[in-house]
Amino acid sequence: MSLLSFISWRDWSLRLYFIYCGMTSQLIKVDQATEMHCWVPTTPSPTKQNLVLIHGFGANAMWQWHPQIRPLLQNFNLYVPDLIFFGKSYSTSSGRTEFFQAEAVMKLLKQLGVGKFHLGGISYGGFVAYRLAHLFPQAVERVVIISSGVCMVYQEKDELFRNNNSLAVADILLPQTPDNMRLLMKFAMYRPPRMLPSFLLQDFINTMYTEHRERKAELLQHVVLSKEAAPPLPVINQETLIIWGDHDLVFPLELGQRLKRHLGDRAKLAVLKDSGHAAQLENPNEFNNLIETFLLDTSM
Repeated sequence: MSLLSFISWRDWSLRLYFIYCGMTSQLIKVDQATEMHCWVPTTPSPTKQNLVLIHGFGANAMWQWHPQIRPLLQNFNLYVPDLIFFGKSYSTSSGRTEFFQAEAVMKLLKQLGVGKFHLGGISYGGFVAYRLAHLFPQAVERVVIISSGVCMVYQEKDELFRNNNSLAVADILLPQTPDNMRLLMKFAMYRPPRMLPSFLLQDFINTMYTEHRERKAELLQHVVLSKEAAPPLPVINQETLIIWGDHDLVFPLELGQRLKRHLGDRAKLAVLKDSGHAAQLENPNEFNNLIETFLLDTSM
């Protein structure tokens, strides 16, 4: 950790916060090619249900889920992995699809002794979560899909970030300049922070977006659902909550409504007002309440 890096210090403080809340950091070899990092409950409770939270593109899992940790730990054993090539998770495998990520997460959970679990995934993590739910229905109980364009068809791929067609998707999701970082925040948040100095944005880029950048770009290229020859999206059988920000500029609300139609009566759609793509950060109290109410509902 650089002593001059504010972002590194912030990352360190988030680690302390997770530990303070009752989480432990574990790095686990899930197969011969892959190691995955995961935050796990220090003392899992046999009376609590298990909940796995899968992050999207951007910073590591801590940065994306920290507003959820303390509230959700009250009712759930939380498992918060870093997907492969994020945080401390790494693989020498050539796999890059969301299937590859889903299978790796399942191997991780088996090694941790997690049997049945609820599952939440945001953005790219929603693609992974959807595949997990379909591939392992015996393990996955209820599902929460957040701001994730799993119903997107091939023709819509090029419309991502359509307000700025001069940049490739990878240049926005994996920014390398302060201006591109500002553009990413504009797309991701309804109320992006203003007046952030370029040196701080570059510090964030150097800390979060430099390592494994080429491999992360390959993850974007190999999302099966965005391929022209992609098979039809399967219908998952789990009860599903779909959460969307009403001002999402990455995946428009229509994709959430389409997913609701695709899943039918098994799914509920909740739209958070005055929220963008990162609704869990912009509107954490309502977001957390939605998840708790859905997962703890005994009437289903």
